[in-house]
Amino acid sequence: MIQFLFMSNVQTHPLHDSDKNIIDSLITKEKPEDLDFINLARLINRYKNFPGENEIKNDIEKILNFWKISKNQLFTKTKYIWSKSFRPSNTNKDLVGSGFDTSN
Repeated sequence: MIQFLFMSNVQTHPLHDSDKNIIDSLITKEKPEDLDFINLARLINRYKNFPGENEIKNDIEKILNFWKISKNQLFTKTKYIWSKSFRPSNTNKDLVGSGFDTSN
């Protein structure tokens, strides 16, 4: 019974499919660009406390290891990138945030 209760708390994130595509593109990057660092940091924050999605969480760790960067180093790097007026292009539909549409 306890195992059943534990299993029921595991969830699939609504953005799993689009996030998995991003993860798959990042996992093969030997020389990540600014947008790649931003995407990885964003996905770490999205899945940090999410119950489930172990595959994506494991892939994130693989990417960090492959890029030879820690989470702290990544977040320091992305803060620096943002501080230099980095803005993602408006045409990149992979940059999905909270789902809140501010255009209305």
